[in-house]
Amino acid sequence: QVQLVESGGGLVQPGGSLRLSCAASGIIFSSYLMGWFRQVPGKQRELVTTVTNGGSTWYADSVKGRFIISRDNAKNTVYLQMNSLRPEDTAVYYCNIPAGVKENRWGQGTQVTVSS
Repeated sequence: QVQLVESGGGLVQPGGSLRLSCAASGIIFSSYLMGWFRQVPGKQRELVTTVTNGGSTWYADSVKGRFIISRDNAKNTVYLQMNSLRPEDTAVYYCNIPAGVKENRWGQGTQVTVSS
């Protein structure tokens, strides 16, 4: 019933920017902590950033100062603004809620490729 659909990925040059979106349905969106994760083939998934229902944010050191997470509860959507992108940011990006992480339930994600 819970559906989280990521979009907005693509190919961008180093130093460029992308804005990812995560559209949610089947949940009371405003009640949930939301997080963005990323994963490259053969490596474990990494937590990138989180935003609480009250708007408090957390960022991994690797993206601090470059990425911004935000949410629009009226649109049931969480965003990830990605600036000053680096090749090491290349990954599939996923959004999720705590229950989804616990149950290992993930969507398709959206591919971000940073390359010159």
